Amino acid sequence: MTTDTATHSSEISGAKQWEQAMAELYTSFLDHGTEALKDFDDEAVHQARVSSRKLLTLLAVLDPGHTSGLYAIFKQAQKRLGKVRDADVLIQSFKERRKAAKLGGDKKTAKLLGAVIRHQKAKRKRQRAKLADELPALMNGELQGKWDEFINERLPALVTDIDVNIAMRELEAAFEQQKKRCKEMFKQEVPGSRKALDELHKLRISAKRIRYTANAAAFTLDQKFHANEAMYKDIQSELGDITDKRVWLDTMEDIGRKELDASRGAWNAFMECLQTELADALRRNTVVDVPDAM
Repeated sequence: MTTDTATHSSEISGAKQWEQAMAELYTSFLDHGTEALKDFDDEAVHQARVSSRKLLTLLAVLDPGHTSGLYAIFKQAQKRLGKVRDADVLIQSFKERRKAAKLGGDKKTAKLLGAVIRHQKAKRKRQRAKLADELPALMNGELQGKWDEFINERLPALVTDIDVNIAMRELEAAFEQQKKRCKEMFKQEVPGSRKALDELHKLRISAKRIRYTANAAAFTLDQKFHANEAMYKDIQSELGDITDKRVWLDTMEDIGRKELDASRGAWNAFMECLQTELADALRRNTVVDVPDAM
């Protein structure tokens, strides 16, 4: 076999691997998306969202200029699925807190959390309605035609020009740069401030991009990058714990004590508890040194 023939064979093999990886994610997105629309099963919503995120990750590597038109479709689908998924997770977390409050005999906190859950369920109902209205059009409109064109006509040429290992190194460099920005921000802001938490959230998103790339493109990555998925999953989890506390606080503040008809004492006690949990999560994290959490 000549060198040119071997190279051509390798390119075909690479294109097939990409096609298979993309096809699996695409099928998962359609299947779980269809299932999610039946009864808004939380796991179906979650898996459809994950599939759309991984597709976005690979499309960003293969087609950074978003010339295929697919990125915008999956981005909107991910947004709608994400709104419902985030609501599912938030409601479940408050249910667990209410259960703990009841077991601990804290009736005032349990009552407060019951009001929060009712409020969030009403909000989730609106998000589900938007999902039911928009997702079918996204899945059944121009998507299939654009997908077929991308896979059959664009992908083979794109694969010959891309090196995911370079993309991974760039993602790692971006993560380290964002980590430096977080450290600088902590010198200027209290770590629990909105600006500081925004930067930590960006760091978490950066870790998530690396994790998803390591997972979805594992078949084409050098061996040295194979540990990235697990490593950055741990990082994402640590920073996610901080994000969760911040989301709980923001949710409470957005609703407001009066809307929940909560006593001032119960409200203040619960908010102080959340603030303490946020400070503890910041102190515990091993990703970025926090001099004084709050």
